[in-house]
Order: sequence, then C-alpha cells, then structure tokens
Amino acid sequence: MEGRRRNPYQLTDETPVYVISVAAQLSGLHPQTLRQYDRLGLVSPDRTAGRGRRYSARDIELLRQVQQLSQDEGINLAGIKRIIELENQVAALQQRVAELSTAVEGAAAAMRQREAQVHASYRRDLVPYTDVQQASALVVWRPGHKRGE
Repeated sequence: MEGRRRNPYQLTDETPVYVISVAAQLSGLHPQTLRQYDRLGLVSPDRTAGRGRRYSARDIELLRQVQQLSQDEGINLAGIKRIIELENQVAALQQRVAELSTAVEGAAAAMRQREAQVHASYRRDLVPYTDVQQASALVVWRPGHKRGE
C-alpha cells in the first residue's frame, strides 16, 4: 500500500482482534494448544500492551491448517513449522516476482517510448542508401591505365 494511507479503523484479515478464548472457539482448539503453538512459533499472534494474545482471522485460518496437517495428515509439529516457513517464503518470493515484473514492464515501456522518440527524430530529407549486391557488380582493373586517358 505504497503512497496510500490505510484507514486505522478498517478491519482486515491481518487485524488482531480475537482474544485467546474466542480464537480457541473459532479454531476448534483448546486455549492451551494455542499457547503451545505460540511457544513453538507455529502461530504467533500479536500482543497487547499487557502481553495478552490477539489473534487475527489469518491466525485463525493458520490454526485450522496446523490442526488439519497434524490430525488428518499425521505431520509432526516440527514438519508443520517447516511447511509454514516454506509457504511464507513462497508468498514473499511471489510478491517479489510481481514487483520485478512490474518494474520490467515499466522499463520496457520507457524503452519503447525512447525508441519511438529516436525514430521520430530522424531526418526525413535524407535518402536511404542501399548497398549494391556484390554479385551484380563488375569491376575492371587495368594496371598502369590512368583515368581520363
């Protein structure tokens, strides 16, 4: 959101609004499980000034994903942490690729514009020179013979 100010009262998926008891209900997990996931670094909610945990909608979704990977897929918590880290890296790289693609498109557009300016600056009163093909040219050389004689 470069160049634009975000409304501080606008709620997004990243806005930390849920206390641990509500987050536990929404995710279907016990509050102690949420504390354990926080200690392990699986889901790290924001903190209030009094150090209370505040979960966002994105955190709730991540809690559900951790539970699904653990219960349904049988992946241990260390594996889940690595999966989350890799997914975050992929998301960051995709964002970077999008930024670079935009920059390349802008540079290409600037190059095309500059190229058009250069072409527009050509003198129109000059006649293009076309080289004679070597196959159609005949040169006669006479040693000792001077021109004009």
